[in-house]
Amino acid sequence: MDLIPAPARVEGPYRCGFALDGRTALDAAPGTESTERWLRAVLGAAFGLPLRPAPDGRRDNVVRLRVDDALGPEAYRLDAVVNGTVEIAGGDPAGVFWGAQTFRQLLGPAAFRRARGPEAVAALPVQSVTDAPRFRWRGLMLDVARHFMPKDDVLRYVDLLAAHKLNVLHLHLTDDQGWRIEIERYPRLTETGAWRARTKWGHKNSPYWNETPHGGYYTRDDIREIVAYAAERHVTVVPEIDVPGHSQAAIAAYPELGNTDVVDTAALGVWDTWGVNPNVLAPTDAVLRFYEGVFEEVLDLFPSTFVHIGGDECPKDQWRASPSARARIKELGLADEDELQSWFVRHFDRWLAARGRRLIGWDEILEGGLADGAAVSSWRGYEGGIAAAEAGHDVVMCPAQHVYLDYRQDPGEDEPMPVGHTVTLADVYRFDPVPPGLSETAAGHVLGTQANVWTEAMESRDRVDYQVFPRLAAFAEVAWSALPAPADRDVADFERRLTTHYARLDALGVDYRPPSGPLPRQRRPAGPPRSGG
Repeated sequence: MDLIPAPARVEGPYRCGFALDGRTALDAAPGTESTERWLRAVLGAAFGLPLRPAPDGRRDNVVRLRVDDALGPEAYRLDAVVNGTVEIAGGDPAGVFWGAQTFRQLLGPAAFRRARGPEAVAALPVQSVTDAPRFRWRGLMLDVARHFMPKDDVLRYVDLLAAHKLNVLHLHLTDDQGWRIEIERYPRLTETGAWRARTKWGHKNSPYWNETPHGGYYTRDDIREIVAYAAERHVTVVPEIDVPGHSQAAIAAYPELGNTDVVDTAALGVWDTWGVNPNVLAPTDAVLRFYEGVFEEVLDLFPSTFVHIGGDECPKDQWRASPSARARIKELGLADEDELQSWFVRHFDRWLAARGRRLIGWDEILEGGLADGAAVSSWRGYEGGIAAAEAGHDVVMCPAQHVYLDYRQDPGEDEPMPVGHTVTLADVYRFDPVPPGLSETAAGHVLGTQANVWTEAMESRDRVDYQVFPRLAAFAEVAWSALPAPADRDVADFERRLTTHYARLDALGVDYRPPSGPLPRQRRPAGPPRSGG
């Protein structure tokens, strides 16, 4: 049935089968309530079925959901049998939900629509599917700081992740170009920091500008809704608040956060272009207290174990020029500015650990010494992740050359706003989160992997869709399935199954890149955007 991600084992399908109808009932055992609600909402809408609770003693025409402790975490078994019964058993509630996602795929593309079409029939052949994930962290990093993505679009991406058995949404909430989360004690972070006057159009070297002001942010209630919606779908939302670099939006709102002895921070606005920004946080106690206040509210909104603090691309020039920063280095007994950044990271590592959370940051947090309890998002190739894992630190592998989905998908001249080098669908499919040569002990520290979507050149939901899909389907199979070594992977078979998957994406309204290349409306623009209304 061309399942994506590919399951571990399938028995069947056999020629006989059955169709769900108005009598089909749901029998949901304790621990499966979220999947019960999801199935009733999704399949009920797609096929016009009530899917009422099963009467006592019903033995046919029923979908049964249960937790089976004999299965591992997130594992599931789906059995469709001749008498019209489907049983989905999971090792935990998440496993039941992933089994239900497979059930949806088996019912065909019509199961992905929001209302019943005239030809929609909920039918599937008799078969058995047994499956379990390779990694426990299977994520997507969505940059909502560079181009703001409205709340409903974020909720839509939660559903798209869940449809591909991905279980982490890493939200990049703050950067030089915008602050996207309401912090009650610091209102100017969104009053000022969430808005920029104009935006560089395309890559940082582009000569074009979009003169329309851009901005937006999520209220505390928006965040609570996103987190709750994701939790119902067994997706964890990991927030990222960038420190000590990528902070000009915060400094524009509160100039005292910057290095005021070397820069007129009061003159800074929210940054309107791309690249590595020189304006970084000052290494003062006042700045630490400020961000502790920010993180206190972040922890109140996000229950995730991990909290991402960025830590990447922090130029040290202002610290080198700042008498205050140099005095701080001497006061703390540090060797240099790299150790000053490490001191900054270690402070929040201890602060988060004291509150039962764990810090994760980009691999620059290795510079100057890695904080004791920190985990690493390895983006500059495998090297940082290998070093961290061999030293006993947990790692999420997300090397730019393999899983940066903002990078162009094809070298063709008509690719829209091409960024970076080419990362094809096949390149993503041949990615392995565990690099060869990593010791068995170190490999155990690879929590998993995530694809990253930086939105400098993605100004709309359609642009994000185009860059993300269909490569996210390939990534999902890499993160979930036990695939052969990269050189032995059957790209042709994956592309064959993807032909069926395109119909699912069509039903979901995903504006993916077609295999033949961009549609006319998706092609690279010939000139600057129109500004104004």
